[in-house]
Amino acid sequence: MGRVTERRKVLRIRDGAVSTRPDTLVAEEPLEIRLNGKPLAITMRTPGDDFALAAGFLVSEGVLGRADELQNIVYCAGATVDGSNTYNIVDVRTAPGLVMPDITLERNVYTTSSCGLCGKASLDAVRTTARWTINDTPPVRLEPELLACLPDRLRAAQQVFDRTGGLHAAALFTEEGELVDIREDVGRHNAVDKLVGRALQNGMLPLSRTVLLVSGRASFELAQKAVMAGIPVLAAVSAPSSLAVDLAAETGLTLVGFLRGASMNVYAGEHRIALRAAATQG
Repeated sequence: MGRVTERRKVLRIRDGAVSTRPDTLVAEEPLEIRLNGKPLAITMRTPGDDFALAAGFLVSEGVLGRADELQNIVYCAGATVDGSNTYNIVDVRTAPGLVMPDITLERNVYTTSSCGLCGKASLDAVRTTARWTINDTPPVRLEPELLACLPDRLRAAQQVFDRTGGLHAAALFTEEGELVDIREDVGRHNAVDKLVGRALQNGMLPLSRTVLLVSGRASFELAQKAVMAGIPVLAAVSAPSSLAVDLAAETGLTLVGFLRGASMNVYAGEHRIALRAAATQG
């Protein structure tokens, strides 16, 4: 089994002083996801929570939506010439009779740690039909002061980041700001898939009264993953993309960007932000 971190020797230069020392790095290895025995996708990920990652990926692809649709997930033995198991190939078996969406079986998807959409033929191909509409009735209501506290709570829970400084993180919070789960990975989309996959395995989908916080930017893909899991609020410490904003507006997702300290931008779904006073016009 691959480790979450690895050690490498580095040349360290500080104020003109030169030394050699070991450094702790985040591990990055490929994971091949097979669906009912057929190769489907390859992603570069930090080893760990591989089954949850695969399950969450299939939620975002529209294949899985309930725990009973997942039969099992196993590592594939004999993955190398000598027959050893690298723990870098997983096979997801779905329940008998489950209907597969067309977009999953007719293509191979290669995803990198920075871009989960590489290999997708067009924008239409990623506008997957969601299992649920975003249905937080009554709507989740979040005070800006509560949102402002979440990045610090995320950062405090990033155990591997403290050792490497090289990981993205995604966390689920309740509408009261309580941490539900956090996952780290070299790829921000993988961290979200691990969160969603664990929720699927625990029978928690749709996540209709939660907030998803990501440590980087909010891409179209992350907005899509939030929608596919029924999450009503996506917040990011950095900027969203234009397509992420468009998708949020179309689906009713609340999208918050540049969540830093007491400052934030709300790009869509303003009705879930509980403002104490009228917004200043500008």
